[in-house]
Amino acid sequence: MATDGLVVVDKPAGLTSHDVVARVRRLAGTRKVGHAGTLDPMATGVLVLGIERATRLLTFVVGADKEYRATIRLGVSTTTDDAEGEVLTCADASGVDRAAIDAGIAVLTGAIDQVPSSVSAIKVDGRRAYARVRAGEQVELAARPVTVRSFDVHDVRRVPAEPGGGSPAVDVDVTVVCSSGTYVRALARDLGAGLGVGGHLTALRRTRVGGYGLDVARTLDELAADFTVLPVADAARAIFPARELDEAEARALSYGKRLPTAPSGPAGTATSPVAAFAPDGTLVALLADDGEGSRPVLVLAPA
Repeated sequence: MATDGLVVVDKPAGLTSHDVVARVRRLAGTRKVGHAGTLDPMATGVLVLGIERATRLLTFVVGADKEYRATIRLGVSTTTDDAEGEVLTCADASGVDRAAIDAGIAVLTGAIDQVPSSVSAIKVDGRRAYARVRAGEQVELAARPVTVRSFDVHDVRRVPAEPGGGSPAVDVDVTVVCSSGTYVRALARDLGAGLGVGGHLTALRRTRVGGYGLDVARTLDELAADFTVLPVADAARAIFPARELDEAEARALSYGKRLPTAPSGPAGTATSPVAAFAPDGTLVALLADDGEGSRPVLVLAPA
């Protein structure tokens, strides 16, 4: 039987998130594998997968903040807001200076309303937006609130016009820390639009999902050579605040019973719970506090 736990993959370019899930299913010997947060085929980096019972943790991993390293090209807009799409417009970006870039980024930092890319995986009347776009349909998605916690510029490079055509462009290397549901492609698009020259993403690497960074991510080749998983308890400690239980509390929780609120320590919510551990270190449940105590939102220990 496959081991319960999480696998943090350093996804290569060219594979979909579903491709990675399919490979890990073969390596784990089970079909019960899921992922937390899609990465586009062009993108690389941290993709968190759950195996067996650990798939139940993925709902909470999906909602965690994410960190990306990216390169934005100013002066060119595309149909997909990234380098895989067809060019829509070209403009001379040679007049865009660092002060203008910083001002444009400031507008896109903090709590903002963002219109997702039209080729996102968001469903429109039961079908993915990208499927509708590829079928030739016009797709207009509503803006949604997201939070860009930081949007830092590391380098600005001038890109000369290509011989025989095109216009000078500007490449901007950035790091973005953002809430779940934020599209870095859309940030590139909106930065370019705000500067009047258009923009798209040329490179994207996810460097962190919640408490999981590239330092714990493994390539598919490394996993094929030595397939190991992060145990459920260790995985939970990397994501959630911890509450240590005594034997009686652990037993009660394993049956789904409510506990008194802990007199000290962090409070949990339905979307950001606290992980409750038995004295032997076993993850028993995830807890949310309300006015009547701490209730289990997910029980993992068998009764």
